[in-house]
Amino acid sequence: MNHKRKTGDGIVYSTDSSFEYRSDDTEETESLPPQKQNLKIYLERLGGGKMVSRISGFVGNEADLNELGKILKQKCGVGGSVKNGEILLQGDHRDKILTALSQSGYKAKKAGG
Repeated sequence: MNHKRKTGDGIVYSTDSSFEYRSDDTEETESLPPQKQNLKIYLERLGGGKMVSRISGFVGNEADLNELGKILKQKCGVGGSVKNGEILLQGDHRDKILTALSQSGYKAKKAGG
């Protein structure tokens, strides 16, 4: 008998009838305080030539990352998203992002070329 895994990575099925999948995703990561975060701000070009400011390096839970993304989108006055532990903002807003993060107590710096 096959047992499918919901996440799609790692074990896909098992022929063991007593197999029980145990997810490690139940644990919430504790967010580091802003002064201990080491964020990096990148500028990237996506398909179609659109520029995107990407903030990576956040250590913490998804709710805190979403909240930081919401604040940065408001400060820059642009749209964006939070995916895969990174914040993406439409356009080149590295200077505004750096200023906003510094004012909030985060350690941040521009990275990349």
